[in-house]
Amino acid sequence: MGSDTKGASLRLENLKKHYGSVIAVDNVSLTIRAGEFITLLGPSGSGKTTTLLMVAGFEAPDAGTIFVDDELILLKPAYKREMGMVFQHYSLFPHMTVEQNIGFPLRMRSVAPRERGKRIGEALELVRLTGYEKRYPRQLSGGQQQRIALARALVFNPRVLLMDEPLGALDKKLREIMQIEIKQIAQYLNITVLYVTHDQSEAMTLSDRIAVMNSGQIQQVDSPSEIYDNPANYFVADFIGESNFIPGSIVKVEDRICFFASPDGSTFRASYNQEKTPGEKVHLLLRPEKISFVNPGQPHSNGIEVTIEALFYMGDFTIYKVVSRDGTKLTIKQQNKCLNRRVQIGERIEIGWDEQDCCIV
Repeated sequence: MGSDTKGASLRLENLKKHYGSVIAVDNVSLTIRAGEFITLLGPSGSGKTTTLLMVAGFEAPDAGTIFVDDELILLKPAYKREMGMVFQHYSLFPHMTVEQNIGFPLRMRSVAPRERGKRIGEALELVRLTGYEKRYPRQLSGGQQQRIALARALVFNPRVLLMDEPLGALDKKLREIMQIEIKQIAQYLNITVLYVTHDQSEAMTLSDRIAVMNSGQIQQVDSPSEIYDNPANYFVADFIGESNFIPGSIVKVEDRICFFASPDGSTFRASYNQEKTPGEKVHLLLRPEKISFVNPGQPHSNGIEVTIEALFYMGDFTIYKVVSRDGTKLTIKQQNKCLNRRVQIGERIEIGWDEQDCCIV
């Protein structure tokens, strides 16, 4: 086990799955490059886990095909697909020691005892649990159990690793530590990973690309930065991160800039990633951290006057709740720096943002 391990490409074409009248997965297509870390992200019931289970072979699609390195695997049973699998609840055998748990996939593949011992040692070293061979799962913390589950999924050198909410049972701090470790291990092994989560920050941390799902369909597939800064539609913009939305319409489009009119007649300039037409009803998306307090005479692309309704000190940043003259409510997030302008509840101030820091959805 090492960096010479090679991941496989994975291709899903028009996958569909129904449970009675419920459409769980609706015509999902996705191409994953060899060695790529892709996350299926979405709310509960969006179809992400069902998609993963069809790839694993635990669910049969009603329609569509699945390829690994251009080989059709749809008719192969789960145990012949040679994919590693990590679940949320570890699924370790309680009556087996750590080395027996990790070695189980090797024993099922009739790997010789000497080679089995070598691979178990390498897997334990990979997850930094060398010396835990004789312990039982009940003697391990949650984080240690998850590392053992990961080692068991990797010990037989699968080219594709499937992970279904693997960190959901861990506390926040340990979850963040494990995110970094999983990413580093995946990069070291150059393994292809298909990961399922509903946690946005987890998807952002881990992924080369994110496939955002809703109602059984993929809404957007892109890098974390593109998903955040240039969401494809209102759902993606609302689901990913914190968002301010101002309803309105397009006035005109000029030199890749939209001129957007809000209900009170204010006009703003905004970038856009899809073709827009004058008169089209849209929303202006503005992330809380992209808004600044504007000093008199300070140049800015867009600005409105607001009243501070509430503020919440969070340590490294402060959240401000503000309202404009027409009743539009916005959230502002400002890093706490000694040179920042201090404002108080009830104060009227002007806020501003750059045209590249907002977009039309």
